[in-house]
Amino acid sequence: MRLLKVATCNLNQWAMEFESNMKNIKASIAEAKAAGAVIRLGPELEVTGYGCEDHFLELDTVTHSWECLKELLVGDWTDGILCSIGMPVIKGAERYNCQVLCMNRRIIMIRPKMWLANDGNYRELRWFTAWKQREKLEDFQLPIEISEALDQKSVPFGYGYIQFIDTAVAAEVCEELFSPLPPHAELALNGVEVFMNASGSHHQLRKLDIRLNAFMGATHARGGVYMYSNQQGCDGSRLYYDGCACIVVNGDVVAQGSQFSLRDVEVIISQIDLDAVASLRGSISSFQEQASCKVKVSSVAVPCRLTQSFNLKMTLSSPKKIIYHSPQEEIAFGPACWMWDYLRRSGASGFLLPLSGGADSSSVAAIVGCMCQLVVKEIAKGDEQVKADASRIGNYANGQFPTDSKEFAKRIFYTVFMGSENSSEETKRRAKQLADEIGAWHLDVCIDGVVSAVLSLFQTVTGKRPRYKVDGGSNAENLGLQNIQARMRMVLAFMLASLLPWVHSKPGFYLVLGSSNVDEGLRGYLTKYDCSSADINPIGSISKMDLRLFLKWAATNLGYPSLAEIEAAPPTAELEPIRSDYSQLDEVDMGMTYEELSVYGRMRKIFRCGPVSMFKNLCYKWGTKLSPAEVAEKVKYFFKYYSINRHKMTVLTPSYHAESYSPEDNRFDLRQFLYNSKWPYQFKKIDEIVDGLNGDSVAFPEEEANSNREIGVVAANSEDPSAGL
Repeated sequence: MRLLKVATCNLNQWAMEFESNMKNIKASIAEAKAAGAVIRLGPELEVTGYGCEDHFLELDTVTHSWECLKELLVGDWTDGILCSIGMPVIKGAERYNCQVLCMNRRIIMIRPKMWLANDGNYRELRWFTAWKQREKLEDFQLPIEISEALDQKSVPFGYGYIQFIDTAVAAEVCEELFSPLPPHAELALNGVEVFMNASGSHHQLRKLDIRLNAFMGATHARGGVYMYSNQQGCDGSRLYYDGCACIVVNGDVVAQGSQFSLRDVEVIISQIDLDAVASLRGSISSFQEQASCKVKVSSVAVPCRLTQSFNLKMTLSSPKKIIYHSPQEEIAFGPACWMWDYLRRSGASGFLLPLSGGADSSSVAAIVGCMCQLVVKEIAKGDEQVKADASRIGNYANGQFPTDSKEFAKRIFYTVFMGSENSSEETKRRAKQLADEIGAWHLDVCIDGVVSAVLSLFQTVTGKRPRYKVDGGSNAENLGLQNIQARMRMVLAFMLASLLPWVHSKPGFYLVLGSSNVDEGLRGYLTKYDCSSADINPIGSISKMDLRLFLKWAATNLGYPSLAEIEAAPPTAELEPIRSDYSQLDEVDMGMTYEELSVYGRMRKIFRCGPVSMFKNLCYKWGTKLSPAEVAEKVKYFFKYYSINRHKMTVLTPSYHAESYSPEDNRFDLRQFLYNSKWPYQFKKIDEIVDGLNGDSVAFPEEEANSNREIGVVAANSEDPSAGL
């Protein structure tokens, strides 16, 4: 037997915060060594943090990375253990995203990333060059300071693997695993048995199984040990890196780390028999045949043994059941962990949320409550860093720390119901009830006086006073009156966030939380600079449909029963007067249902559909309920308001990224914000197709009919309350 003990980890790194990053790296190495591991794998770009973006273009960033690596290598950190350290490296005139493989105070080789992530949230080609020289390893001259400190002038650089006496080990960096021809296939044929994948992979709802299936597939038909390390937490941007470090042997997961955690360092250990890898490969005829005519990959020989012989003191790791969170749990835990990192690193003392009693703001409140529960649970487990952060943020004295989530929420969470004459007693009551369940410090503020003062000023300037539509006013008056309320709430929210801590003799300031969902952003169903304009928004890329499922789950699982009533209430902005024959409803105002919006969003972004392609697809999807002409009107109506309101994305509050059809235009959904909202060419093509279908019979599959019975038709019988600037 060849027994091997390996360690991989989740690290909560912070972009450009070298000191805390190095603290986490050292802690993970120390824990791996203490457990007897001889291989330690860290996340991609762990020295700098993955999200440095244009800081990678600064020479300082690369220089500081070498300084940190030098600190590791001149100490005893790498004694007796192979460490894969992620950092940027400049070779000649090119900058590379690299894994630096070190052992016994020496750099064995530097492995540059060959296939860069350059879609969706990723722009690696903006900062790095892909390594294209696959034929041989090149000689890399180490920086003078490193060379002198290590008494090592150069190191092999490029695509290759390390050949130890008893096994072969190679790196495969993040995106390379998901490329059409991944390196591990070729490396396996060259005898590599241990693969180390350092990643910076972000959380997205319902995404984890894709990642884990890739790990398992990499070794299922080829054999091998696949180690995966990831960052975990908010490193300074909209993304939450969701950890889940794991170790896979011959297609089976034998160790899995947490996906959502407040811990800065989590190390996963496995003990493996490498003879099981050799045995599997020897039993696969096609593997043997292809290995006999393989393309040879360069290697670096290291006269060192990693494995131990048969030893009953070493218990082998066995296959484990994979842990998957439900989408509702992902919505609770992912944004909660992201918000905790943002709170503790921003210098703020808590959060302030305009709580309307509706589904969206209530979802945000529940997530903050979940965050408080996670903090208390982690402290109970003995995490000293969480304890220190919570004590500082909550302003505890004399070594005290939170032991009750509601008490902690009272210290760090304000909720404010900013009601007007248009608000109902039901939403006011629901907001207060939810705040009490969470433990938040709740305020009830009437904004009618502020709105009236603004309208009086307007009347003084213009001589006119606008009226609501239900009172005989025009669409312009109706829209203006609604927007005044929404924008006053934003101003009041920021005022309260900065001054309420002072009023209550608390230090610091509070972060204002936004609560617009991804569908409203896509449709533009929000007032520019209203109370959705905030410091951060934990639900900005989560769909209304998912949020409603989350509310049902959270009512029971988080212990906030009022959420069930909130979920059942029809969504309304409550910006117009309530009359016996009229009550404002979101879906009526929008001219489409939230379910339809979710469909439009996925087709526009995920399936890359323009108006014509979307129309054709929806003719099949909705054909049993709607005629082609009706589908055409719906598609044209959506694209009209999407393009009218696209400009709002330029000022949208930074949001937690959770959904693959997010319209966030900072980096994920790069499109213009000035459109011809009439789409003359595209809409004309749709009309031509509809005319050509008139009189034709169209057959639709029965399963499509069954799956779309819930699609409703909402008449656009009112002006969009958020279409204006």
